[in-house]
Order: sequence, then C-alpha cells, then structure tokens
Amino acid sequence: MMEAEQTVARGKAGLLDTFKAVGASFFGVRGRGAHERDMARLDPVRVIVAGLVLAAVFVLTLVLIVRAVVG
Repeated sequence: MMEAEQTVARGKAGLLDTFKAVGASFFGVRGRGAHERDMARLDPVRVIVAGLVLAAVFVLTLVLIVRAVVG
C-alpha cells in the first residue's frame, strides 16, 4: 500500500487538484502533509493561473454581493 501511495504522490497534479490546493490555501486549511505533497506535484505555472482565476472570482463575488445589498 505504501508503494501505491508513493506512486500517486509522484505523479503530476491535474487542473482540479491545482484549484483545490489553491482554494484551500486561500482559506488556510491545508495541513503540512498536503503542503509537502503539493510542493512535489503541482506545476508553478498552473498554481499562478489558478490563483489569479480564483482571486478574480473572489473579487467579482464581493462586487456582486455589494451591488445586491446597496442596490
């Protein structure tokens, strides 16, 4: 079982895994093990793109909430 877990940890993370890691980082809910696993698997370019996309979604969500409350 340990070999299977190590094999999975060595593979590259997919796009969904990247968004999950970045989303969890936004809220600060990632553990040390998840951080170490992600450092080995995640592509830095995908992390930057996912961070920019999620930041834009966050800002747009705040703008829509404020407009709904004010207007």
